[in-house]
Amino acid sequence: MAANPDFIYQPPMTPYLDIIFQDDDIVVLNKSSGLLTVPGRLPEHKDCLQTRVNKVLPSATIVHRLDMATSGIVIMALNKPAHVHISRQFEQRVTKKLYIARVYGLVAEEAGDINLPLICDWPNRPKQKVDHEHGKKSQTLYRVTERSENSTLVELTPITGRSHQLRVHMLALGHPILGDRLYAHDKALTVSPRLQLHAQMLTVFHPVSEKELIFTSECPFN
Repeated sequence: MAANPDFIYQPPMTPYLDIIFQDDDIVVLNKSSGLLTVPGRLPEHKDCLQTRVNKVLPSATIVHRLDMATSGIVIMALNKPAHVHISRQFEQRVTKKLYIARVYGLVAEEAGDINLPLICDWPNRPKQKVDHEHGKKSQTLYRVTERSENSTLVELTPITGRSHQLRVHMLALGHPILGDRLYAHDKALTVSPRLQLHAQMLTVFHPVSEKELIFTSECPFN
């Protein structure tokens, strides 16, 4: 982690596992901030959401990920057909996602559409950056829900699913997410011990019944 040399992984132990829904085909979890979704390369990065789930549900597989610092809704498949079905929903952007973030400063517009192509900032990986020439199309919709003295609470809807998309798009707008160890300046970093980004809602279609399912998780910093 070139951009984070002082990083020491200390995953939260309470709650160890927060399952909000489970049936024969899927399990839906509320991931804590600070917990990896999948194991890292180093042995000390083995403890993660996937490892914890597999202790009780050995067949569970990851369909999508949240950044380690981001909290909120993650869905996993419990069999191969379910994995294929839900993966296709993510690829075809059938799923709907809503995030809550508290960002530094006062966002001027009530709502907006951020269309900025992103690419890996290779010398500073895992950081991403805006690159109009080589970047991949990335789109985020935002809506202001609350302004306080020097921060703004926003709802973020990612249309695409690029790595660090919401974090880099808000930074590009001039409003880094509070507590972001990778992208925030000192003032935005020191006001929060965690990244104030939460995956609050995920809408998917059940892989067997095809019924629309809406999962929500209360924002822990709102």
